[in-house]
Amino acid sequence: MSARQRGFSLIELLIVVAIILVVAAIAIPNLLRSRMAANEASAVASLRTVNTSQVVYQTSYGVGFAAALTNLSDGGTPANCISPTVPVAASACLIDNSLASGTKSGYTFTYAAVAVGGLNATYTLSADPVASGASGQRHFFTDQTNVIRANVSAPASATDPAI
Repeated sequence: MSARQRGFSLIELLIVVAIILVVAAIAIPNLLRSRMAANEASAVASLRTVNTSQVVYQTSYGVGFAAALTNLSDGGTPANCISPTVPVAASACLIDNSLASGTKSGYTFTYAAVAVGGLNATYTLSADPVASGASGQRHFFTDQTNVIRANVSAPASATDPAI
């Protein structure tokens, strides 16, 4: 009675593990690059959303641009955007809370409005990666001109090229 053992040898298992490690070493950097590209696309889309919201805010309320990002959202109180409550200048309900909080999809958003004659005549908005090289590569900037600009090596400004 000869019983032959069935299964994989140690060498065969080591070869399979080595192949899996090689595939993982190739796939993980591509996954990280894809995630950074998605974060950058989200940041640009968020800047476009704020630009559009600012135009709506300015025409709807006649007080210039919003004083803060929270004025474009619910003003810190979610009930402000639930019917039958009517949006007002302090809580316009034009953007979501995650963007109004200043951090979204691996980017930090910094907003500043400049008042001239009692109205917020201009604004600037920059989007910088939370961890440069990990959550995103490029820095973005926009203002009341609605042009989005980018810089790879430093925070973007009004002098950088448009995207």
